[in-house]
Amino acid sequence: MKKLFAVPTENKKLCAHFGHCEKFAIVETFEGKIVKEEFVEPPEHQPGTFPKFLADMGVNTIIAGGMGQKAQDLFAMNNIEVYMGVNSEDPSKLVLNYLNDQLETGDNQCGHGPDHVCEH
Repeated sequence: MKKLFAVPTENKKLCAHFGHCEKFAIVETFEGKIVKEEFVEPPEHQPGTFPKFLADMGVNTIIAGGMGQKAQDLFAMNNIEVYMGVNSEDPSKLVLNYLNDQLETGDNQCGHGPDHVCEH
């Protein structure tokens, strides 16, 4: 079965802040193997634009360092799974780790402190 992953990137590595990425790596898999990887430029960042952009592309899974609660909620409403707290790495390696049940996740790396509402 086909599955699309999106990884926010900067210099072709995972970007810690979802809303600050240069491009999204869109990694397509079929029956547990990577069949295509491309880097796409997102629309101008405004709260809520990236989740809609990725949902419209048919993305099933987001692998990210961190993101704000609004983005998380929008992905959940679109039945898109989100894995956060992932360290900077090559997007295809992150997807391979996911496919092999070896993706290491951790705390949301949005990291603005407990009182900050992250709008990424």
